[in-house]
Amino acid sequence: MTIGFIGQGFIGKNYADDFEARGHMVVRYALEEPYVQNVDAIRECDIVFIAVPTPTTPEGFSTEILEDALTHVGAGKIAVIKSTVLPGTTRRLQEKHSGLTILMSPEFLSEATAAYDAAHPFSNIVGLPVDDEVHQKAAEAVHALLPAAPYATMCTSDQAELIKYAHNVSGYTQIVTFNMLYELSQSLGADWAPIEQALDADPMISRRYAHPLHKSGRGAGGHCFIKDFAALRGLYEQVVNDPAGKAALVAFEKKNIELLRNTHKDLDLLRGVYGDDVPDA
Repeated sequence: MTIGFIGQGFIGKNYADDFEARGHMVVRYALEEPYVQNVDAIRECDIVFIAVPTPTTPEGFSTEILEDALTHVGAGKIAVIKSTVLPGTTRRLQEKHSGLTILMSPEFLSEATAAYDAAHPFSNIVGLPVDDEVHQKAAEAVHALLPAAPYATMCTSDQAELIKYAHNVSGYTQIVTFNMLYELSQSLGADWAPIEQALDADPMISRRYAHPLHKSGRGAGGHCFIKDFAALRGLYEQVVNDPAGKAALVAFEKKNIELLRNTHKDLDLLRGVYGDDVPDA
């Protein structure tokens, strides 16, 4: 079996590296050299993992790059979406590409530890847009290929998509919350250092997100948090009739924009999502 990977950013590259290290025959395709020459070879791959950008822009969430990637998967083959997509996307794409078997398998890689994360997943999730024998067998084949994880499940593609957003939104809101607590400690004249040490020792609190001062500034930045929170907030506003929930998401978003702007962190990513006129905090 030949395994294909479309997209060679930090996600696609590290997944492809891991599969090669475990002895699989791998083909990589991307728009950059030297991978662009594999456009024909990728069509022959039995299973193709797709990890390409799904940006959120001032015009909204876009699957344009993902949809183009699907056109390079051979007829009758299995396409596994690793890119983050809004709930309902995989079902829509499966209806559009009836000649493929499409699955959703979210990734949980951090850019700084991507190689380790790819080889040591904490969960393997495979979502099916259609609950039939073809998709079930395809999902079983994908599960068999992935590195062993403490948790593995097969679910609907909508559920798999929501799991990924729940992961990112949880991290985003934790970062904003602990930044607010940091501001409270500063206003009260309380040294943050022993508070942070106590938080690190608390097994019920994520050490990853409890540090207000992180990397180049404050706030939930990076290539995923900003765009994914904006996309999910937009979807929530469309489908859930709850003014209080909408207001809560908007408030978190405005506070995070304030944190990023005030510390000049990831301003290019902010502009990519919200445009030059980033909303005031």
